[in-house]
Amino acid sequence: MARDDDRRAWTVEIDDFDTVDEEARATLLTLGDGIIGTRADSPGDTEGTGVVAAGIYQGAGAEAALAPLPGWNHAPFEGAVVRGRVLDLRDGTLRTELDTPGGEASVLTFASLARPGTAVLVAEGADLEEDRPGPLRLSAAAEHGRDDTRWWARVHGSGGVSVAASERVARTAAARMRLERLVAYATDPRQAPRPEAALEALEAAERLGVENLLAEQRSAWARRWSAADIRIEGDPELQRSVRFCLFHLMGSVADRAEAALGAKGLSGPGYRGHVFWDTDVFVLPFLASTHPPAARALVGYRLQRLDAARAAAARGGFEGARFPWESADTGDEVTPAWLPDASGNLIRILTGEQEEHITADVAWAMARYQAWSGDDRTLGACRELLCETARYWASRVRVDSGGAAHIEGVIGPDEYHESIDDNAFTNVMARWNLLQAAARGRAGAEEAGRWRRCAAALVDGYDPTGRRHEQFAGYFDLEPLTVADLPRGADPAEVLGREGLQRTQLVKQADVLMLHLLVPELVPAESLGPDLDLYEPRTTHASSLSAPVHAAVLGRAGRLDEALAYLRRSATTDLDDREGNTRQGLHIAAMGGVWHALVHGIAGLELHGQNLTLHPHLPPGWDALEFQVLLHDVAFRFRVLPDRVTVRSQRARGVRVGTREEWIEVGADGVVLEHDARGWRSTQ
Repeated sequence: MARDDDRRAWTVEIDDFDTVDEEARATLLTLGDGIIGTRADSPGDTEGTGVVAAGIYQGAGAEAALAPLPGWNHAPFEGAVVRGRVLDLRDGTLRTELDTPGGEASVLTFASLARPGTAVLVAEGADLEEDRPGPLRLSAAAEHGRDDTRWWARVHGSGGVSVAASERVARTAAARMRLERLVAYATDPRQAPRPEAALEALEAAERLGVENLLAEQRSAWARRWSAADIRIEGDPELQRSVRFCLFHLMGSVADRAEAALGAKGLSGPGYRGHVFWDTDVFVLPFLASTHPPAARALVGYRLQRLDAARAAAARGGFEGARFPWESADTGDEVTPAWLPDASGNLIRILTGEQEEHITADVAWAMARYQAWSGDDRTLGACRELLCETARYWASRVRVDSGGAAHIEGVIGPDEYHESIDDNAFTNVMARWNLLQAAARGRAGAEEAGRWRRCAAALVDGYDPTGRRHEQFAGYFDLEPLTVADLPRGADPAEVLGREGLQRTQLVKQADVLMLHLLVPELVPAESLGPDLDLYEPRTTHASSLSAPVHAAVLGRAGRLDEALAYLRRSATTDLDDREGNTRQGLHIAAMGGVWHALVHGIAGLELHGQNLTLHPHLPPGWDALEFQVLLHDVAFRFRVLPDRVTVRSQRARGVRVGTREEWIEVGADGVVLEHDARGWRSTQ
């Protein structure tokens, strides 16, 4: 039984074939190595498999989309029918069992985490296709060719991709045929690599051979899991769901100069592969705390496009840098101006013009990376970006006759309400940006002083009497509808219409509540409970980003039953296709939000300089929660039990748990703290 339980905690198994759900399943079983993503479209599919490369786009403006690449994971069996598939999260392999006219067959595929861009397929069965089309599906290739033993193709876009592949067939001792397929992709966001680049990588893979490549794969995944795994004892279903999220987060970003991570990662065509604030706020913190080189690549993407952000600010008549709501290869705004609604009617899309909190979000992510990694190589660039975004906010605000500063005509994370003034989230994040730039940037004393005064003058909607924040100016005057006032399961946009929805207090996703997660030091601690009481009943969670934020802040508030319900919902967003659009790709940011909810919400982890505090709340039914983070390349491992916390560190560091005032130095031998009526105390 223990073996079965352990297997289930590390695998996603699909034991049938269903044409209705196949697109969503193809998404779930995506193999990613951070550079190339391959959807697990069913073997035998003649339409291609859905392979994309990070940051390689075709088209311009709003039409820019991830370029489709030659596929590699089609099975070499004619008339094959899928019997079952197993995605092993521990080592990143996908095994597919097939029924063919000649009997049972199997296919093992993996994308190499050890050498991103390299992929392997091993197929065994009684009868391979006699006229196999070759290892590459070439419909998407602009150029292609072959010699006696290798195939190659080249795709142009914003930069481009070259790919090379080879196959080897042998007969096994059991009188079955075994096909080994090796594929290598070379990508460049600026120019299409020559075929020789992919051929060289292919030759390196050929020299190693399948077994050594598989051994590399297992070692690479073992290293990543040792730094990123979260163990939940007492809740096996949630344990598997959380590992599913972590697996896809780790497979979405590689260690390279820059990484463009779209809202769907490398798993599908949703949003055309455009990059949103999702990456900066929800994904980067996980990587910064578990695998900093990948977080550095995300930071690199924004830094390489700082000049484009400066140009955008200048076009609007402002100073500094303004980042786009949707970004692709150039860093220009690529949000479509119009999109059809459910009835096919075109509606105006204002997010590209008004969802300006993205600028502060990018700055927040930059500072988050710097604080956790201590990366001196990016320190200067981080300070520059903080200053440029602060200059934008300082020029963007309007100061009234009473000296109060306002940011008008925006959209907050809650996208139900457009063209609003003084959105609390936008204003407080801008305040954070201004203060951070003044404290850490390279501005002169006079400019830094202006930023501090601007930050202090910004209206934030906080009502000290009610100890809660008004989401934006005039929100409290809207119709006080809650979700309970709607027909059960109804889409509020369909019930109320777009304009009617804006006249209510209904909220699409966590807005004010996100401040308690991202910048808790800038909102009164006593406002968390009242803000939850006000906004939780009014939030429809029409965005997958909403549930994990609620899980995190409810966990911080100690409302554990509610937090756990939202955590389960978040962790199964794609496994249960809760949004109904998993076929378009994984909800990568929601997966990052699951990590937020566990580490910063339920465990209550916070950073203070180079020291950590923990305010743990273990949900009912859990026996233990265990996780690890990296801080300036020093690993901390936490094990939280209902009445005890164990902390270990590779190097002496200060840790504070609960409401303890004093810091405890932690080293490799660890420290154990117990909880009783007097609070947390060290047993050593």
